[in-house]
Amino acid sequence: MSTNRITDGTERAVIENVLDRNREALVETVRGLSEADARRRLVVSLTTPISLVKHAAAAERIWFQRFWAGLDEAECDGYSKRDEGTFAVADDESVADVIAEFERASRRSREIAARFDLDDTKDFPAEGTVSMRWTLLAMIEEFARHAGHGDILREQIDQAPHPKPGR
Repeated sequence: MSTNRITDGTERAVIENVLDRNREALVETVRGLSEADARRRLVVSLTTPISLVKHAAAAERIWFQRFWAGLDEAECDGYSKRDEGTFAVADDESVADVIAEFERASRRSREIAARFDLDDTKDFPAEGTVSMRWTLLAMIEEFARHAGHGDILREQIDQAPHPKPGR
């Protein structure tokens, strides 16, 4: 992951830096949690700290490996039918495994994205014609949203209720 904090420069450098910062922020919401806490369901949906990172890895594969690189499912690292928008994490997947999966998918996304100009486009039935710029910005939005969800979940986990005096 990038630790360089580019806030000016080419449009591409700024976009890619913001995306990497959101990737890092998402990982930080799960890093250091116990396996049990990473899987704690604090909301009705399947959204847990670990599932947010798992979902983000799937988004990386779907958009960059499948859509932009045109890879078959079998060619995508870590791809499974669960990738189709779910937040499902297998019982045998650890926090470290899911972080490593996301970081691997992110590295591959960077490699794939580097092959295209920001203005390169492809047709995507659900969205119409999309550019690499749009894809990178959509991933910024996706990961920022999920990092925010992760922040809230992490705050709930880290701030376990304490008994109040007199109760």
